[in-house]
Amino acid sequence: MNIDENKPTKFDSILGRILVIASHVFREIIRDRVLYLVGLFAIILIGSAGFLPLVAAGAQDKILLDIGLAAMGIIGLIVAIFIGTGLVNKEIEKRTVLVLISKPVSPAEFIVGEHLGLSAILAALLISMSAIYLLSLLFTQSSFSFLSILTAVFFLWLELSLITAVAIVLGVFTSSLIATLLTFAVYLMGHLSPDIVKLGNLAKNPTLEMVTQGIYLILPDLSRLDLKNQAIYGLTLLPNSQTLFLNFLYGIVYIVLLLAIATVIFSRRQF
Repeated sequence: MNIDENKPTKFDSILGRILVIASHVFREIIRDRVLYLVGLFAIILIGSAGFLPLVAAGAQDKILLDIGLAAMGIIGLIVAIFIGTGLVNKEIEKRTVLVLISKPVSPAEFIVGEHLGLSAILAALLISMSAIYLLSLLFTQSSFSFLSILTAVFFLWLELSLITAVAIVLGVFTSSLIATLLTFAVYLMGHLSPDIVKLGNLAKNPTLEMVTQGIYLILPDLSRLDLKNQAIYGLTLLPNSQTLFLNFLYGIVYIVLLLAIATVIFSRRQF
């Protein structure tokens, strides 16, 4: 039997459709001039680099490192939440989703494609801001660890990608405004979840302990992916490679679960 090796497999077709949707989302967000935020980041960094020596002599290196990573996190969070919560609703309002579902595109392919498109935008933003950040550190002759900064930025992208998945889940079944508020609440509680568990344990109340444990199990523990504070001190304070790998898997598994939930909800919507 002759087998045509050039014939696309079912997996290739699925991947192709996902990439088409992702590229459509990427282009749409680019048209919204979201990359102008890179210019805002550059202004913040240049202004900080010029102002800090006047008010924080001797500590400007650490403060500049803090400001750069914090600014990247805030800008990325704004994009992930405000664009992520409106991704699906925007497609519905523009009736684009009707064109997509009339073709052989499954709900899973649509949701994954939307997520990949915004995750690619976040990656482009972080790469651009990281380049400006590292150049400014070199220009100011600040002391820093290149590898620790790159590790922190990669896990920041993973964290923002997870928040994007949360935003898509909430945006699928509620309005963009409510989804935005809920996503921001998940972000805050996700960073505080270990402290919430400790608070429940200190209360010595079985009911409160059960509630705090439930919150910890349901909400993502974003503190696992937040390495900004450790990265400014170099590699010594970063978790070991095994812990980093487990935290990476934790983020990936959480994203997959959230996208699966979003797919189920989206597939039951009426258009």
